[in-house]
Amino acid sequence: MVQNKQTFDKEKVHFNLIKYQKHGKTFELAVDPDLAIKYKKSGKRDDEVLRELLKSEKVFEDVSKGLLAPEENILLVFKTDKFFDIANRMILEGEIQLTAEYRDKLRDEKRRKIVQLIHRSAINPKTNTPHPLSRIEDAILEAKVKVDEFKKAEDQVQEILAKLKVVIPIKFDEKVLNIHLPLQYAAKLHTLLQSYGKMEKENWLPDGSFMCKLRIPAGISNEVFDELNSKTHGAINIEIE
Repeated sequence: MVQNKQTFDKEKVHFNLIKYQKHGKTFELAVDPDLAIKYKKSGKRDDEVLRELLKSEKVFEDVSKGLLAPEENILLVFKTDKFFDIANRMILEGEIQLTAEYRDKLRDEKRRKIVQLIHRSAINPKTNTPHPLSRIEDAILEAKVKVDEFKKAEDQVQEILAKLKVVIPIKFDEKVLNIHLPLQYAAKLHTLLQSYGKMEKENWLPDGSFMCKLRIPAGISNEVFDELNSKTHGAINIEIE
């Protein structure tokens, strides 16, 4: 039997795919990777998003060769010839296969997030100040750290920090701040304080002012001081324990 063939532009040599295998048959969809990953995570059908994420409204046996899946195989496995029913099932149940270029993009994005997390939470114990972002980036390269593009950045930080200690002095640290906000800024800045870290104690005083004990990552202490002083025009009182 001669298979149908769909032709793609020459520049599209590599594809981000959804691959679905069942009963010894293979089916593929060419997709936008960002939208496909988001769709799969949602676990819900949305035909409008499906139309947007699909590069072609065709079910393939082999996208790279432009070979369409035989209709009899589609009916055997999916029990329907309705394309969007099939595409929805393939994305939700199938495997996303990414090009090397796209995986590199994910890895770079994850590395930048990890650098930001380390910059925010770690300090140079010799100076008790945060390392510059560029120094952390250089240390990651120097330590030959491998970033997992699919693993959460937060779940990789501790392992990466251990490797960075070999090339730079670095440690995670926290600071506890005792803060007193005057009446005119108390309500407005309460939510901002919570966004910095963990509020361990808080107390609204009879005069409407607010006091709290706030635990924050040491790496953002200067940022916190500068922002709060700016927003209160220096009227805030901050003491470090």
